[in-house]
Amino acid sequence: MAGAIIENMSTKKLCIVGGILLLFQIIAFLVGGLIAPGPTTAVSYMSVKCVDVRKNHHKTKWLMPWGPNQCDKIRDIEEAIPREIEANDIVFSVHIPLPSMEMSPWFQFMLFILQLDIAFKLNNQIRENAEVSMDVSLAYRDDMFAEWTEMAHERVPRKLKCTFTSPKTAEHEGRYYECDVLPFMEIGSVAHKYYLLNIRLPVNEKKKINVGIGEIKDIRLVGIHQNGGFTKVWFAMKTFLTPSIFIIMVWYWRRITMMSRPPVLLEKVIFALGISMTFINIPVEWFSIGFDWTWMLLFGDIRQGIFYAMLLSFWIIFCGEHMMDQHERNHIAGYWKQVGPIAVGSFCLFIFDMCERGVQLTNPFYSIWTTDVGTELAMAFIIVAGICLCLYFLFLCFMVFQVFRNISGKQSSLSAMSKVRRLHYEGLIFRFKFLMLITLACAAMTVIFFIVSQVTEGHWKWGGVTVQVNSAFFTGIYGMWNLYVFALMFLYAPSHKNYGEDQSNVPGSIVCLLLFLTPLPASSPVKLARPEFLPPRALVRIKYGKNRMVVSIDAEDAFDKFQPSRIKHQE
Repeated sequence: MAGAIIENMSTKKLCIVGGILLLFQIIAFLVGGLIAPGPTTAVSYMSVKCVDVRKNHHKTKWLMPWGPNQCDKIRDIEEAIPREIEANDIVFSVHIPLPSMEMSPWFQFMLFILQLDIAFKLNNQIRENAEVSMDVSLAYRDDMFAEWTEMAHERVPRKLKCTFTSPKTAEHEGRYYECDVLPFMEIGSVAHKYYLLNIRLPVNEKKKINVGIGEIKDIRLVGIHQNGGFTKVWFAMKTFLTPSIFIIMVWYWRRITMMSRPPVLLEKVIFALGISMTFINIPVEWFSIGFDWTWMLLFGDIRQGIFYAMLLSFWIIFCGEHMMDQHERNHIAGYWKQVGPIAVGSFCLFIFDMCERGVQLTNPFYSIWTTDVGTELAMAFIIVAGICLCLYFLFLCFMVFQVFRNISGKQSSLSAMSKVRRLHYEGLIFRFKFLMLITLACAAMTVIFFIVSQVTEGHWKWGGVTVQVNSAFFTGIYGMWNLYVFALMFLYAPSHKNYGEDQSNVPGSIVCLLLFLTPLPASSPVKLARPEFLPPRALVRIKYGKNRMVVSIDAEDAFDKFQPSRIKHQE
């Protein structure tokens, strides 16, 4: 009787395999902690106030904050009054990156948040539900003396959420409001060396545009991008892990196809989990170094979503397929109640991501959170996804409870069973508990390292050694889930060993082939299945001498009525 490799593996071999996997896990954490720099870098930019008094200036000229062709600047807003410079003529200019630096494709993405410095004035206070409207132009170039090429030009509205902690009196004029930071821009690739932002705050009193927003003194930006050194380490890990998972996946499926029966549901789900892991691992990011692929962030989210959906589905099906003596198994339709919330939740998150990063492919300044309708829509998708996740975990906890209750009932009667039945149930119990153990360990490590990475400063110093905690979290957890999938496909692949070695094969002995029945009519094709997936009713082919017959018999009765020494189970 063939089971999984883990059921036939000795304790010594299992410890060796576990030790090797643990060694690779430690290496994954060390690669991020000791070799890679921090995953991201934040750079602060202070805008320069340029003056442009030409008509339709926003369509014809780019204003540089510094360099040989720098703009005509003013130090502060007060300087504009004696020079009779209107608000519509002031352009806040930001050059990315800072002087004497270059951007690189290894940075992968750019995320910017905006901070407005707004001074309190009695005659120009911030109104309730005030909205600032910015006319933003983005350009790029790859040479310091080349012309700027427009990349995007949009009207960018943002709602102000500001508080003034001091009394609103004349003596407190000039003090600054405390305003929340605002999402500003996100680009999914860094294909050019230099970028330029020109931000205008057009005022139109008739249309109530930029009226009642206070006196804006300065605009500050914080740019966040991925570190080039971390990107190289990340790419190297993906390049190494891709063939590793692909090879074990091919080996796993080949081992299944060598069996004389079709693959069962659990084996198909494990194989699908390996495919989703391989899909994440394929290092297509290498092409982003030479191509301007702004959709890479969206593509990465989709890949992760597919993997997590498959992982959650696997846990449900694994529990269900180990529900001993359950009638309806080996059919995905039997799990629609549990898998349904996963599908609905994944779809909601996909729609949310398309509404955010999908739109940003054409408008990098777009954010679904900047409007009331967008905020309500986003919250609706997130709430529905959260409800589905809660339902999923309730189903999962209930199924785990049922399996352990079933295990407790079987363990009390193992001693009274025949050898084949006892080994069959012991194998089921062992591999279920083993998977629960490593799954809880992986989940616990993910939560622990996430908490540690949030509460620490990003790195630890031990003597002369600096450990990058955030980088270790990313590489370690990524490597851990790869090892998890690798271990599943290796340990739960079909074994070609038999439980019993004392089975007689003398002429005239009874040969029982336990066959999978859905149940089907006797005329339907009969397919072999591993005994652990047998339903209570099964077809038994009995050969006695030259006489053969196929009868429908209770699977457990087949073990009881025929002595183990006279039964030969084949696959």
